[in-house]
Parts: sequence; C-alpha cells; structure tokens
Amino acid sequence: MEKIIRKVFRNQLIVGFISVTLFWYIVYFLVQSHTIPSPILTVTYIWNEKWMLLLHAGASLLRITIALFISLLIGIPLGIILGKNKKINTLLSPFLYYIYPIPKVAFLPVFMILYGLGNQSKITLIIWIIVFQIILSVRDGVLQIPASYYKVMHGFRSPIYQQLIYLIFPSILPSIFTGIRISIGISLATLFFAENYATTYGIGYYIISAWTKMNYEEMFAGIVTLGCIGLLLFIILDKLELKVTPWNYK
Repeated sequence: MEKIIRKVFRNQLIVGFISVTLFWYIVYFLVQSHTIPSPILTVTYIWNEKWMLLLHAGASLLRITIALFISLLIGIPLGIILGKNKKINTLLSPFLYYIYPIPKVAFLPVFMILYGLGNQSKITLIIWIIVFQIILSVRDGVLQIPASYYKVMHGFRSPIYQQLIYLIFPSILPSIFTGIRISIGISLATLFFAENYATTYGIGYYIISAWTKMNYEEMFAGIVTLGCIGLLLFIILDKLELKVTPWNYK
C-alpha cells in the first residue's frame, strides 16, 4: 500500500489535480457564495455538457494550433537569421525590443477592420503576439552555440545546410520548446479575450456567455475545460520534447 501511495504522489498530474481540488474546496468553503460552485457540481455539469464543451474546446484548440504552426514557420527562420547575422540582429533587435513588451491585444480592433470579425482576425492576433516570443527564443538559442562548434564544422568544410541540420537546429530545439511552452500560455489568455467578439464557438465565448447568464457552474466548467486544453498541449509538448531531444534530459 505504501508503494502505491508513493507511486501516486510521484505522478505530477495526480498531485496537481489533488492540490487544485483541495484549493478549490478551501475557497468554496471560505467564500460560501454561489459565485464559486462546488467542484463536485462543476464536474457533474462538465459530464452532462461534455459534447458541447468538446465542441467549444475544439474550436479554440484549432485556432491555437493554426496560429502556433504559422508562428513557428515565421519565427524559426527569422530567429536563425538574427542569431547568425550580426548586422541584421543589430538592425532588427531594437524593433523587437520595442514591439515585444507592447500589449498586442490592443491591436484586435485593427485586425478586425483588416480581416473581418471571423477566425482570420483572431488567429492573426495570436500570431502577432507569440511570433516575437518564438523569434527571440530561437535567436538566443543560436547565440548560445559555442564558436568552437562552428570551427569544427568549418574544418570539415560543411556547407550551410549541413550546419543547419547537424548543428544549429539540434542546438536550438530546447529553446524552441521553451518558446512554444510560453506561447501556449499567452495564446490561451489571448484567445479568451479574442473569442468574446463575434464568436459563436470557442471556450472564451462559452465562459463569458455563462457569466452574462450568471450560470456559475457553466462558467467554471468552461474555466476547467480551458485549463484542460493547456494541460493537454503541455503533455503533448513534453512527450514530443523527450522524443526529439533525449540528450537534454540526460
């Protein structure tokens, strides 16, 4: 029995679930307000509305996946160029340092005017927010590669594509995963805001709709589902990182 208990508490997912549930119950009993429903009632609501929640969660997950994929296509090459070329890095870094801290959610009205009220403006907003994180993560990863590694590659007269395949890309993979991990959290926060406008499907819309109806069990069901989306993405990312960068875990 003791071995089973130890094994359970070594599982971070189980420990996380238990700690969140305990915290939720503590707040529920302390506040004693219908604004914070019981965890049991919320879980029951989630089960009864699981198909509707899956529909909204799927719409949000699709937007995040598309935005993240496009951001990686843009951010990885630009980050490598900035890390490899000092002149371009010197020229563009001030722009990145200036634009990166700006709350880019403020650009949502601009994207709605340019691309309409549909998915395109929401996905564009997410890209606009996370692509800079990807660029800077990749650039910093390239800059951390020791100069001696390049000397070895030059000693073997390796062309640039071999440097990219065998040196640069494997070296920056941990930085890419770090950038993606940060971007997922930012994407979820951004999506919650963006889906409040001209949307019929999406977990952000679901939560705000429940709040306006003062259906707090529905609202917390949406919040839990939003957390599950992030948890799912992090689990997939951790498994993928362990698979493609095993040397980083030794």
